[in-house]
Amino acid sequence: MSPEPFIYPLIDTAVCRNGGIDPVALAQACFRGGARIAQIRAKDDSSAALLSLADLIVAAARPTGGRVIVNDRADISMMSGAGGVHVGQEDLPVEAARDLVGTAAIVGLSTHTREQVDQALTTSASYIAIGPIFGTTTKDTGYSARGLELIGYAAGRGKPVVAIGGITLERAAQVVAAGASGLAVITDLLTGGDPERRVREFVQTLRELP
Repeated sequence: MSPEPFIYPLIDTAVCRNGGIDPVALAQACFRGGARIAQIRAKDDSSAALLSLADLIVAAARPTGGRVIVNDRADISMMSGAGGVHVGQEDLPVEAARDLVGTAAIVGLSTHTREQVDQALTTSASYIAIGPIFGTTTKDTGYSARGLELIGYAAGRGKPVVAIGGITLERAAQVVAAGASGLAVITDLLTGGDPERRVREFVQTLRELP
């Protein structure tokens, strides 16, 4: 994964439905705006619907060289030719997911505590996601806001850290300063009604950080 700070859009189908947004169009806008990785999160969709969506978004990413990660579903990632899978604490273990998607794929792991971070560092996870950093209503993780301290605890220990939860353009600099490599963004992508422009603003902001 990139050593430079990067934006990591999450294409959440529930958020898209609530906002009347086509998830494929949103993914296309993110890749046009400069994102090089994006995740599909479809907690309430059928397997068939998720596979169809993943096929479309993988195809949309291909012209830009972008990589698509599928949340939870290593099987869907493999069948759609996506770039990897993201698992949580109650999903497939990292090594089981890795066995399915292969050694070249990206496997991300969600963590919420120091103990989970320590355990994640012993796995073959490609990156560690930490959150929720700030308060968020997008996903109920069962954890209160973690703040920036946990990012600092995980950073510099051999794996890129992706921050998630309440990440906005205005908070980007402080999150990166705390040690995050990636900024997972969901609802802030929709600020202003132009996701492509918003992603460009993130990319430019991250590029200009000292």
